[in-house]
Amino acid sequence: MVSQTICNVLKCLLVVVVVASLIGNCVLIWLNTQRTQKCPAQQVNPVQPAIHDERSNVFADLSVEEYLQVRDYMSKIPGMNISIEPALPPSVDYLYMIDLSLPKKRDVLHYLDANGPKPAREATAVVFHGTMNNIKEYVVGPLPNPSYHHDVTFERYKKEIPLTARPLHFGEHIGITMFLRIVLKPLSKLLDESFGIDGSTFQYSMPEGVKSGDRETWLSFCRNEEGFFIHHVGFEILINHQSTNFLSWHVIKVLYNGQYFDSIMELKHQYEAGTVSKVIYKPVPNYASLKPKKKPTGVGPQQFYVHGKRFSVKNNHIVYLDWSFAFGLNPLTGMRVFDVRFRGGRIIYELSVQEAMSVYGSVTPNLMLTKFLDGSMGIGRCAYELVRGVDCPYSATYIDTFHFLDTGVPRQLKNSICVFEHDMGQPLRRHFSEIVFNSYGGLANSALVFRTITAIGNYDYMWDFIFYQSGSVEAKVHATGYIASSFTLNNSFPFGHQVAENVTGNVHTHFISFKVDVDVLGVKNVFQTKDMEFVNVSLPWMPERHAMIPKVVEKQLQTEQQAALHHDTKTPRYLHIASSKTNRWGHQRSYRLQVFSFTGDHLPESQPEERAMSWARYKVAITRQKDLEQCVGSLYNQHDMWSPAVDFSKYIEDNESIENQDLVAWVTTGFLHIPHTEDIPNTVTVGNGGGVLLRPHNYFDEDPSIHSADAVYIDPGSEASCDNNRMACLTEETCSPVLEPFTYNGFDKGFITQRP
Repeated sequence: MVSQTICNVLKCLLVVVVVASLIGNCVLIWLNTQRTQKCPAQQVNPVQPAIHDERSNVFADLSVEEYLQVRDYMSKIPGMNISIEPALPPSVDYLYMIDLSLPKKRDVLHYLDANGPKPAREATAVVFHGTMNNIKEYVVGPLPNPSYHHDVTFERYKKEIPLTARPLHFGEHIGITMFLRIVLKPLSKLLDESFGIDGSTFQYSMPEGVKSGDRETWLSFCRNEEGFFIHHVGFEILINHQSTNFLSWHVIKVLYNGQYFDSIMELKHQYEAGTVSKVIYKPVPNYASLKPKKKPTGVGPQQFYVHGKRFSVKNNHIVYLDWSFAFGLNPLTGMRVFDVRFRGGRIIYELSVQEAMSVYGSVTPNLMLTKFLDGSMGIGRCAYELVRGVDCPYSATYIDTFHFLDTGVPRQLKNSICVFEHDMGQPLRRHFSEIVFNSYGGLANSALVFRTITAIGNYDYMWDFIFYQSGSVEAKVHATGYIASSFTLNNSFPFGHQVAENVTGNVHTHFISFKVDVDVLGVKNVFQTKDMEFVNVSLPWMPERHAMIPKVVEKQLQTEQQAALHHDTKTPRYLHIASSKTNRWGHQRSYRLQVFSFTGDHLPESQPEERAMSWARYKVAITRQKDLEQCVGSLYNQHDMWSPAVDFSKYIEDNESIENQDLVAWVTTGFLHIPHTEDIPNTVTVGNGGGVLLRPHNYFDEDPSIHSADAVYIDPGSEASCDNNRMACLTEETCSPVLEPFTYNGFDKGFITQRP
């Protein structure tokens, strides 16, 4: 009994000691934290302060007030009766979109480089004229306080745009949802017994039909749960919704478990008669859920800025070390930057995302005809809020964007762009020497990343523009999100693999287009290629002996058709936009385009839909800069692929000279995707992407990063010196990062109903 009491006392004492130790350690940690200085938010550099160019606002996206001014102006034009209400039917005249109308490049350069007048600020307003059965684009200006509008549809597209070329908008979606409630009512028993669904969740096929003027869409029905993109149930219907009158819509075909029917009632009667092969509903766990299967146990590595951020964001302008640029987010095409300068000299006038395209293979009709052109749905419009610490580093700078696209009011997308400086994880350059001379010289590869992520239906694309201290710029994309899938049938597997219960992951391509308007020391440039070939030479000291050695082969291409480099032909490995001006050693100063791509085959040109995506024929195409050749596609290409508003191949057809001209490079990248079980629940970014790197090539007299203040140099005797090695003093510069509180507003709609 006594021994038991002693044991209990000892246990109590041990608990007290442990608790006291924990409290003591917490107090010590708190005291140490109080003594550690806070990391500054912004680095102050008296030698190279951030100088922003207020003139960059010539590229700035429209403000909330400007959206509202244009909206109010358009809705009050006498005799036009333009509506701003998204839920109205297609029969009305509807203001679908408002966006910045970019000024002409010549006028902008005159303003930026020669102190010329500031170009007029204008907007583009897109109106679906349901009363006239067409679509028109208007330029509205000047902003602020618009007083004029001009119909520029024919000027831009050289044709009238039919109403059937419009993207599916909110009012039409509401109409389809109501239509389905009526037409599916006779199948309520079948839907419940076969699939356990009510018919409220479905996916659209695109394009909507097989020829110009069609508006016929296959709807594939899914279970109403997280990740419904990979929960197709084997029931699809083809509807005709070409008329602007909902009452004229009707069902054309029905697919149930691989069997086609001419009407809803035909399927109902055969199902009830037992003459169809039935699907029996079997509940399965949601393999599409992204909810973690393990509880979080900690936080991964984080980055912070010891001396504060070395970049500065002001309005739509960013300054980072030797770099500066203006930025924006187009609601259709997405991320873009303008007037990109390195050490004060313009390298790029415009670098922008243009289009993302996918072509699918399937035995089911919804995906069999699907050829997605994401620009028609709105790449930038789908740039939703980025999650701090996951989508971007926790300490990144986050920027809100706004758009007016099928909303009736401006919509705010909070924290939809992030900017951060990032250690890329490997040195930009380094060398260690112990031969003849002992030394180490190196430079960490710290670069600025400008990022947005767009969730366009099932796929999420991560877009990065990266600015390196070597004077290089990289544009790249990575894909993640859900695969588009179909219900597994007996003959599905030539078109994909089974990846879950009754789910086929369908083979598809990803083609991505970037626009690169490079200005190398001005706008008079040429396009050059360089490669190698082996030549047989005799050895000067042994003329009777020969050796095969590599030789540089250079060409200068003269016309647009020569510079349209098809995917299916051998492409020179070095592609250059060059100036006639030379560097110290007499070589033409240039920037090289280095493309990273793993694309599948492009849709054959014999296919009528190919014209809407003809830009994907080319790995790189070089054209003369024209303000009316602004994009590779249009808002309307998705739904009228057979007579597209923009056929990129027309840019090349005139075969103009590209010698000593203002040149634009149109770059195509991407990857082939044959889905596999590891794509469930989501495709990962690793290995799924592509991009283009713009690298200086004889542009400088030496690597510009040699002037970086981040460089490290160590020679014998200086190992502990901080003079040329700030890493040696890092332990003395410890600071405690100041972190913003975690917030997330991604589920808020962000509609702005009142003026700021």
